[in-house]
Amino acid sequence: MTIEPQVFLVDDQPAVLKAMTRLLDSAGLQARCHESAQAFLESDHASQPGCLVLDLAMPGMDGMALQQRLRELESDLPIIFLTGHGNIDTGVLAMKLGAQDFLTKPVDADRLLPAIQAAFARNQQARQSRAEKLAIQNRLNSLTPRELEVLHLIVEGKLNKQVAAELGTVEKTIKVHRARVMSKMEVSSLASLIHLLEKLKA
Repeated sequence: MTIEPQVFLVDDQPAVLKAMTRLLDSAGLQARCHESAQAFLESDHASQPGCLVLDLAMPGMDGMALQQRLRELESDLPIIFLTGHGNIDTGVLAMKLGAQDFLTKPVDADRLLPAIQAAFARNQQARQSRAEKLAIQNRLNSLTPRELEVLHLIVEGKLNKQVAAELGTVEKTIKVHRARVMSKMEVSSLASLIHLLEKLKA
């Protein structure tokens, strides 16, 4: 079942949350409101699909601190910062740290809605990439220690007889291990195997 992306709003001003929710509702987008960074962290929303529209200046944990915490948690949620001060230096820093966008209050629909759609697309791509890496890692985890050794050596470009010599066994045994590696990794060629492992590093 596909979970629809949501817009997670974090702002310490209830009036702003109310206005933003109304704006998003009119655009057919679902909003979830939090009046503090801490309240957002205590929810399970950091791992859900969507994006975060985050006030920069808040009492307690501010927007930048929440951004840093989400980086530590490896959250895929793109962040759109809102500020009433238009602090360019802070905006540049936020973007360098991975923010999707930086908008000044009061923000209008013409600027906010395209930013949200871009953030949704970025989030979907990140989630797909994470799921793909997890699937590849699970395949790797299914290999025996000897199969892992064979995998690393064939990826280095070594022939079966060279792998056999290095591992102190016969070429026939390496062929069996190699076939099992290809089967478990769900690839049909060495090039495909190398491409798969490169995805894990990306």
